[in-house]
Amino acid sequence: MSIVVTGATGNLGRLVVQGLLETVPAEQITAVVRSKDKGAGFEARGLRIAIADYNAPETFDGLFSAGDKALLISSSEMAQDRVAQHKVVIDAARASGVALLAYTSATGTHDAPLAEAHRGTEKVLVESGLPYVLLRNNWYSEMFVDGLERVIEHGVIVRAAGEGRIASATRADYAAAAVAVLTGEGHENRAYELSGDHAWNFAEFAAELGRQAGKEIVYTPVGVEAYVDLMVAAGMPGLYAEILAGAEASFAKGELAGTNGDLSRLTGRPTTPIAHTIAAALQQS
Repeated sequence: MSIVVTGATGNLGRLVVQGLLETVPAEQITAVVRSKDKGAGFEARGLRIAIADYNAPETFDGLFSAGDKALLISSSEMAQDRVAQHKVVIDAARASGVALLAYTSATGTHDAPLAEAHRGTEKVLVESGLPYVLLRNNWYSEMFVDGLERVIEHGVIVRAAGEGRIASATRADYAAAAVAVLTGEGHENRAYELSGDHAWNFAEFAAELGRQAGKEIVYTPVGVEAYVDLMVAAGMPGLYAEILAGAEASFAKGELAGTNGDLSRLTGRPTTPIAHTIAAALQQS
């Protein structure tokens, strides 16, 4: 029996593998990677490496074994049919008799184009008959601290989130929850709404950033269409700008504000405050 992690070389996957190594022997972990080179670091630590690609169903043939527990980390290829990609993994897991398949989904209240593939994948997984766990992750706090140098330089944060609050958490927080599910018992056929312990809005984010940077930062809310235009003007492809704008609309409606405590209960510790994520980003800049 192995614990299998797909997308193991991604930002979240690496943290999951790291957490598993602190809990189970390396030889019980299988890291699914796209190439041998990408998996070299894992192999050196004693993990089993499996080379497979969501876009190539045949690469998952025989990858799983009966009794395995597995984590399907959702695809980040927005231009692809992500439900079809995920179904490749689900079908292979079902054919092999996997004991548990956990999936990194999106918050259940998130009603935006970005979440559509997650809802579709959840349906496929539930209907597969496999014992499943839906890890409905809120947004990663790290996604809000990219490019802080430019924000500080200009003294302004421009978003289309209105006064909406976001209960984000760090990748390390969500990875710890995945590890708890993969190494624990009694999680079958459950959906966890995973979020930070405290929700924040961009006015508060700007104030905290300004406090830490020693410079006034102003939050300037704009409409969704204006936000798309700004992102495209900055060089972002239209498809991605529309996807992000849909998320901003969800923020504004409070769809990502829930703080039910599932994440801290699974990990056994408080989630990481947004102030800590800002501080870490400033130290690295």
